[in-house]
Amino acid sequence: MDEPQATRSTPADDHLLGAAPLIHTATAGGIATLTLDSPGNRNALSTPLMTQLLDGLAAAVADPAVRVVVLTHTGPVFCSGADLAETAAAYASRQVPVRLLGDVLAAVWDCPKPVVARVGGPARAGGLGLIAAADIAICDAAATFAFTEVRLGVVPAVISATVLRRLQPRAAARLYLTGELFDGALAERFGLVTAAVAADKLDPTVAEMCAALVRGAPGALAGAKQLIRRVPADDLRTEVGELRELSTGYFLSAEGREGVLAFREKRDPAWVPVP
Repeated sequence: MDEPQATRSTPADDHLLGAAPLIHTATAGGIATLTLDSPGNRNALSTPLMTQLLDGLAAAVADPAVRVVVLTHTGPVFCSGADLAETAAAYASRQVPVRLLGDVLAAVWDCPKPVVARVGGPARAGGLGLIAAADIAICDAAATFAFTEVRLGVVPAVISATVLRRLQPRAAARLYLTGELFDGALAERFGLVTAAVAADKLDPTVAEMCAALVRGAPGALAGAKQLIRRVPADDLRTEVGELRELSTGYFLSAEGREGVLAFREKRDPAWVPVP
């Protein structure tokens, strides 16, 4: 059984591009918390922040003690979207920061470990892509959201890779075309977030969700994420046959055997972190 890991708080690649640490990582109890820490520009998606976030995600994936990744933030804003100051400065080179955003969204989406977004404040544009990439998103019901791209003369292209997998089609048309503000309750209704809760319930709800997630077996969690996104076969019998083989493989795996044995012995499986 894994030994409990002491909490550690370190910047992800502080030296990168000579930038100050914009992402901080703390790991404890099987949970790696990655904190966006650039409140001066409302946690905008600058190249340094996104590069450090990619490094933090990669480190969490590589750490066998990590079961769950939480994305959170300092300051009142979760993420204001693309860094427009950096974008304006990059027009001559055409290397605008949004070019890196696709890599960030893919890294969050493809993370084999569950990713939980803790959204304690407003999010705009690219920040909504980050929320949509997470498996579970819990927000302050008072937080506001908006796809502001059309009001800037651009479109929410890159973030559509994750957002349009979450939003209801009619909601997407309304929100993409109007750029209007909407609150946490509508974000939940439209499918952007998992749950919108009162501000004083945000951290307890995230903690409760993480406590449930760390009880899942690492391989099974990764497999369940793939299953959710699986494209079903056209023929039902083919589909059932493929899923039967998949299920059999997991039951016969080392994790499956340990899970069944632990259940019968009325104890926690070996993968559950020690409190």
